[in-house]
Amino acid sequence: MIPETARLRREVDCTGHRAARRREPHTVTRKAARIPAYARSRAYARLVLRITDARTGEPVDAAPARRGLIRVEAHTQGSDPTNLRVLLVADLLVRALELGGTPVWALLTGDRRRAELRAAGAALGVRPFEDGGDTGTGLGEAQVLHVVSEGGATPDGVRVAVAPAHGEAAGADPAALRLALLARPRSEPVTIGPAVLGDAAAALDRWRRAVADWARRPSKPVPDAVRADLRTAWEDDLDTAGVLGVLRAVETDPGLADGARFETYAYADRLLGLDLTRDLGSPA
Repeated sequence: MIPETARLRREVDCTGHRAARRREPHTVTRKAARIPAYARSRAYARLVLRITDARTGEPVDAAPARRGLIRVEAHTQGSDPTNLRVLLVADLLVRALELGGTPVWALLTGDRRRAELRAAGAALGVRPFEDGGDTGTGLGEAQVLHVVSEGGATPDGVRVAVAPAHGEAAGADPAALRLALLARPRSEPVTIGPAVLGDAAAALDRWRRAVADWARRPSKPVPDAVRADLRTAWEDDLDTAGVLGVLRAVETDPGLADGARFETYAYADRLLGLDLTRDLGSPA
């Protein structure tokens, strides 16, 4: 393994890549349509993150000005699963913008049970958010993206609506809960229960063991077509379900080297935040 790849693996920052031979397509289900993985036209690869504005139902550029500061403000009203989902979507939005090189100011606004929500979010791997409220305009601020629950706050500016999450999340494995919430589009209600959490925990355990095993193989870059599919999914209205579909296709593609699988999962985890590389170095 060359030193640069070793460094990338330690930092889980898989930015280097080179062209790869196109593979036979596999089918990934996204948004009720079957789209062949690795075979989408490059015309589908967006240059910027597009997000649906709940005020109009139309997509807008999440970062309209190149390198302009974007404020992402999560508006919550408690610490129940729905408000935790709002905070998680805000975290994903921050991650996606930063992956595109956009500076982000992350704020949390809400008067009820904010400390409990912060603790639950931290357990889920949500990055720290500053306290929101009367903060004024950030220096060089290009746009504000308000992440709200459906039927919740109605601040001025682009609103990113999040559907309810039902069920009881207390006592759930945080990583499994995060995966269960990521597996459904944020516009669709989700019900959290023992079966859903059990399936998520099993998938997470399988992927972590696979990633640890793939890391023992010679390193290979993320194939360009796979990278484009991942970016196309998450830049299309934060379609995390689509990102997970690409990972499932990569997991079973016989034409991909294990080293490329590792780099693909590590790269996608920069958005997903599932700690997929946690078991690196564990006994085989």
